[in-house]
Amino acid sequence: MSDTTRESDRIMHAAKTSLVTQRDGGTHRPGPVSKSIGRGSAQAKMRHWLKRGAYLVAAIFALFVGTGIIGGIIGGIGTWGVMALGLAVMIAIAVFVLAPKPKPPKRSELKQGNPKQMVARTELWLEAQRDALPAPAAAIVDQLGVQLDALGVQLETLDDAHPAMREVRELVGEYIPETIDNYRKIPAHLRQEEHAGGTADARLTESLTKISGEVDRVTRRLAEGALDDLAIKSRYLEYRYGGDELLADLQGEGGEQGSGVPLPDLDLAPQKTR
Repeated sequence: MSDTTRESDRIMHAAKTSLVTQRDGGTHRPGPVSKSIGRGSAQAKMRHWLKRGAYLVAAIFALFVGTGIIGGIIGGIGTWGVMALGLAVMIAIAVFVLAPKPKPPKRSELKQGNPKQMVARTELWLEAQRDALPAPAAAIVDQLGVQLDALGVQLETLDDAHPAMREVRELVGEYIPETIDNYRKIPAHLRQEEHAGGTADARLTESLTKISGEVDRVTRRLAEGALDDLAIKSRYLEYRYGGDELLADLQGEGGEQGSGVPLPDLDLAPQKTR
């Protein structure tokens, strides 16, 4: 009878690894369609496809114009010419359909440009890294996309010399990519092993959670001025135009609007004697 101890150990180890993976949220596998994590990345990809679509229309137009010119010179293109034109159009469409997705920006480009460009580049870069991350970390990346959209709106009204702008460029252009790059340098079979009190997957999720909280804190701090302005404007409008209670106070008896100032009672006033 053969010794099955080694096989049993292997099965137990695989079961333990699977249990840990499922407890952490399961293995993240890319779906058939890569969903945009934010409005910035979605708009960047849309601009990419619109640009390629314009190239396709221009190519097809050039094919028809060229075919018409050749047909006018030689007195017609004939059946073979029509077939060649159809084949050329099909090739052009195939090139458009099979064209690669927009390349993710380089890490050095993340903190360049205006806030709108910075947010779009960072979201595209995060989308390219998402499939290599564990499920809990990938969920935080999706959350970061929404947060970066909100942060970008706040940054559009700031000057480049504003201290918050430098803080955001450091947070978005350095801390986020450094955290994910350090994780991806670890071999896949070592990412779930305990080291210094935790696994690489758990540390990545914890770090991204802290970064997400910091992005939310900066967004809230930048929005405080607008919130204060809105509150002051609301109080002014309430004072200027009043509400139902203020109008009720200003109404006199019989439904007529009074001046809001009580009049003295002349009957109770002391009579001046001569």
